[in-house]
Amino acid sequence: MINNFSDFYSELIKAGFSLAGGNNEGVFGLINFSWNNQPPDCPVRWHTGDPDTDPWEWRIRVLNERNDVAYAKVFFRKGGYITHEWYPYFLAARRDGRGFGDFYADGLISVYAKRVMDALTEGRALPVHELKTLAGFGKDDKSLFEKALTDLQMGLFITICGRAQKRNKHGEVYGWHSMIYCKTEEFWPSEVIDKADELNEKEAIDMITKRIYELNKHADKNKVIKFITG
Repeated sequence: MINNFSDFYSELIKAGFSLAGGNNEGVFGLINFSWNNQPPDCPVRWHTGDPDTDPWEWRIRVLNERNDVAYAKVFFRKGGYITHEWYPYFLAARRDGRGFGDFYADGLISVYAKRVMDALTEGRALPVHELKTLAGFGKDDKSLFEKALTDLQMGLFITICGRAQKRNKHGEVYGWHSMIYCKTEEFWPSEVIDKADELNEKEAIDMITKRIYELNKHADKNKVIKFITG
C-alpha cells in the first residue's frame, strides 16, 4: 500500500509511468481511488494540502525534488507521470524521430500551438500566465490556449517544470500558483532525447505495451494503444 510520497515515488520508479488521478482509465495508475472514494484505512487523502499524503501535491514534489520524473497532461489528455527510463520510449512512440516543425508542416499541429512553441524560445521556461500573454492569447481565448497547451503536452513537445505565482509591481507574489512550462528538450538531459532517436516507433510501442501488461494484466486492449500513442 502507498502511504506517503516516498512510497509513491519508489513505486513510480519501479513502474515507469502512471496516470496521476484516482482513475487508472483501464490501463494503469498507482493511486486507484478518487477524493470521494478513499479507503478508510489509507492515510493518503486527496486535496488536503499535506505534501506527504496528498497525491495532488506529489506532482509538484517530483518536479521540485527529483530530476528523473516528468509530469504533464500525457495520458488521455489528463495528468500523468513518466520516468527518465521510459520517457524515450514514449517519445519514440509519439514522435518517431520527428520534430515540432515536421508535425506543423504536415498539418498535425495547430497555429495556436505554434504560437505557444514560438514563445518558449530556447532556454526559456514560462509560467502559464506569462506564456499566454507572450503567445498572443487574449482573455476570450482561454479554450484555444488550453487546447494548445494540452496538444503540445500530449505530443511531448512541452512539459511542466514547476510552478510560480504572479508578482505585482512591487515584486510581491499574489494569487494562485501557475504551472511553468518548458520545451521537453529543455527539461531532460540529452541522453533521453538521444535514446529516443535510436528507437523506432514499433519497437517503442511494443516495449511499452509489454510493460503495461506486466503492471496490469487486465488492461483494456483498446485503451492501451491510446495510452501509448496519445
